Amino acid sequence: MYIGQAAQRSGTTIKSIRHYESIGLLPVARRLGKYRLYDQQSVDLLIFIKCAQQLGFRLKELQAIFAGHQGQAMPWALAQQAIEAKKREISERMATLAHQHAQLVEFEGSLLQARINCPLESL
Repeated sequence: MYIGQAAQRSGTTIKSIRHYESIGLLPVARRLGKYRLYDQQSVDLLIFIKCAQQLGFRLKELQAIFAGHQGQAMPWALAQQAIEAKKREISERMATLAHQHAQLVEFEGSLLQARINCPLESL
């Protein structure tokens, strides 16, 4: 299939496909004259890339998954490791944010208490 059809099937753009090829996320497509030709494996990779980005993966992280991936089968084991690492990262951020939220609640309570007991307010 041509690049336009690959973009349509994967829900991405032609510009993105060209960019992914240029940075090594997607193997360079074979050509028929001046036209790039893509197969279902390429569409599957594009869908994976798009989904991973929507779930918080940066292109640099995806490049690490696809390093050395020269049009071979999808590196599922590496993808699974990256997903596990991303889940741990998100869990750590959630714990940090929960702690920060608790501190803000405590801080807010101390401010309200200080305001109620402030002797200057009676003036």
